[in-house]
Amino acid sequence: MTHVLQIRSSIFDDREHQGISSQLGDELVASLAAREGVSVQVHDFSTSPVPYFDHDWLQALSTPAEQRSNEQARKVAYSDGLIAELKQADVLVIGVPMYNFTVPAMLKSWTDHVARAGVTFRYTETGPVGLLTGKQVVLVLSTGGRHDEGVSDFMRPYLRTILGFLGMKELEIVLADGLNMGEASRAEGLLRARKQMENLHIAIPGRAGEAA
Repeated sequence: MTHVLQIRSSIFDDREHQGISSQLGDELVASLAAREGVSVQVHDFSTSPVPYFDHDWLQALSTPAEQRSNEQARKVAYSDGLIAELKQADVLVIGVPMYNFTVPAMLKSWTDHVARAGVTFRYTETGPVGLLTGKQVVLVLSTGGRHDEGVSDFMRPYLRTILGFLGMKELEIVLADGLNMGEASRAEGLLRARKQMENLHIAIPGRAGEAA
């Protein structure tokens, strides 16, 4: 069984409106779910918000288990749950809209919760080593304008760095850009993104040669 974890980080996902990154992510995950031997879990930040990782959260993680208050134990259990979701996944599909040139705040907080020394990465004499290896990652990105990576787009550099730091280096990107630059540009951006999804190579164990 191949387990897919879909993360929807758009703040626009509700009953009346849905972000483009989530729409495209849903299309990709639906194509994967239709294949034999695939299970899907969805973490939608609009319905299950990720709390800000603050000093109290760090203090809870730093306190020995037997000394934690009930609130500290609750905080640790929440972060442990996010890590467990991630560890279980064989394929990770993350929908990411650009907000002010970078990732949504809750997605940044999610990375703070799941990046834990000794659990998802470890330090060695030669530097840090990511422990979440063997996962395929697809980033489904959406932007209102058109941006060069590392110039006015800080999403891709950040996500490549943090996910790679945790050991997830097998990464592909789907980008729908120019969405707020007029109807023609929006249509072109969506068309390019859907073509990119058609060309993804997501391996399902035991079904070599197939692609989503």
